[in-house]
Amino acid sequence: MLMNNTSKLIVGNWKMNTTLPEGSLLLSRIIKELTNFTYPELVICPPSTHLYAFSKELEKSKGPLNIELGAQNISEHEEGPYTGEISATMLHNIAKYVIVGHSERRKFFNESDAVDGKKLQTAIRHRLTPILCVGEDQQERSDGHAKQKVLDQLNTDLAHVTSQEIKDVIVAYEPVWSIGTGNFAKPAQVEEMVWLIHNNLIEQFGKMAGSKVRVLYGGSVDGENARNYLNIKGVDGLLVGGASLNYKQFAKIVRASA
Repeated sequence: MLMNNTSKLIVGNWKMNTTLPEGSLLLSRIIKELTNFTYPELVICPPSTHLYAFSKELEKSKGPLNIELGAQNISEHEEGPYTGEISATMLHNIAKYVIVGHSERRKFFNESDAVDGKKLQTAIRHRLTPILCVGEDQQERSDGHAKQKVLDQLNTDLAHVTSQEIKDVIVAYEPVWSIGTGNFAKPAQVEEMVWLIHNNLIEQFGKMAGSKVRVLYGGSVDGENARNYLNIKGVDGLLVGGASLNYKQFAKIVRASA
């Protein structure tokens, strides 16, 4: 039996979009759009160049809206000659979450599950909450390998995570064939894969620990379909891409989660 996660977690991944002034304006519009809307926690993952400034802006903002910051990526290394990388230590006190293994990192930067597993361990070690992304591409789904692909990712990426640590991990199911394509996954497809993930976590870490892990859905989520996905049993929130760059759309998604 799964834990009853009554509150939904909404994560906005801005990807490589917005300059700092543009991002600051977007953040302020999101806050304004959700003024007086009581919500336990949202997560915004802007470009890393924005994180420090945003952390200061959010310290000044008042009201019931609770926005946390997340990084879009993290190095598996602690420090050293890794030009362009961002370490967990650098994110200390300016981010609470970090996305690990996003499909675009896997596709465009050839990140392996072994590397993502190390990144996940690094995040946990530095008390960052990792949002581990898993999902199959169109060919894998067409060939009937979707379930095995996701299981392989989970088993490898979480291989060195303990039952004590898994409670601090969030898993996001994002079918690659649906991300940014407008090719919406059917609720039945999402439910099947989400329950596969939940059951795998319980098998790996035991009922007590595995049932506490939140599983999000991500893939062409917008203000029109958000509630349909949030109503799926086992979906504990959403990982939102393009729609998080539109403050009205993003606010609509947040409201749908209430």
